[in-house]
Amino acid sequence: MEKYNGKRALVTGGSSGIGLSIARLLAAEGAQVMVTGRKEAALEAASKEGLVAVGSDVGSKADIDALAGKAEEAFGQLDAVFLNAGITDSTSFEATTEQMYDAIFAVNTKGPYFTLQRLLPLLAEGSGVVLTTSVSNVLGQLDHGVYAASKAALRSMARTWARELLPRGVRVNAVSPGPIDTGILYKNLPAEVADEMLAGYAAQIPMLRTGNPEEVARAAIFLAFDATYTTGAELAVDGGGTQL
Repeated sequence: MEKYNGKRALVTGGSSGIGLSIARLLAAEGAQVMVTGRKEAALEAASKEGLVAVGSDVGSKADIDALAGKAEEAFGQLDAVFLNAGITDSTSFEATTEQMYDAIFAVNTKGPYFTLQRLLPLLAEGSGVVLTTSVSNVLGQLDHGVYAASKAALRSMARTWARELLPRGVRVNAVSPGPIDTGILYKNLPAEVADEMLAGYAAQIPMLRTGNPEEVARAAIFLAFDATYTTGAELAVDGGGTQL
């Protein structure tokens, strides 16, 4: 029997990377899954895999409202929500502009806040919400100040929401990825440069390797469905990078 047969899940930023891995694993176990994204080609590819793909920008309140309507129309209720969509940037403190700051917080912090607020009426009792944070929220990483702050705010929201949604029977947790090879470096950089960067990340991790998206996905799914006595927590999936 498929483990998640009949379950209904929504994954923001689910047309690529970690989000797509979450969606694929759930669908393979029988769940109905809606994913969001901004790139038409990625959404089309996700749709061909049997996922319900919706074009949506988490930084747009209008898109969030439309997404909630589509989720209700497609599924009625939701058993799991993965607030995974996010962006990153590597800019020094001195070079950071107001526009950069606002763009990162709009997607990484404001977006999840109002997405969950809008989806709240659709959450079934016993459902799980999982936020994708980052190990950056506990590390002083060079040139990642705004990104780290946006994820630290999200980590704080996980605690607050976990407390506030207890009366509804909804659990809220966070998964915190370390260096994960999603393939994006190879899309944006020459192969040799990407290889060097990944090797550098791996050398700093106790396990001496980077992670893969499926490893994060399995942790996120565990928090959403199986960790029934866990709420307000953050699970690091980082090869021991923040723990050892």
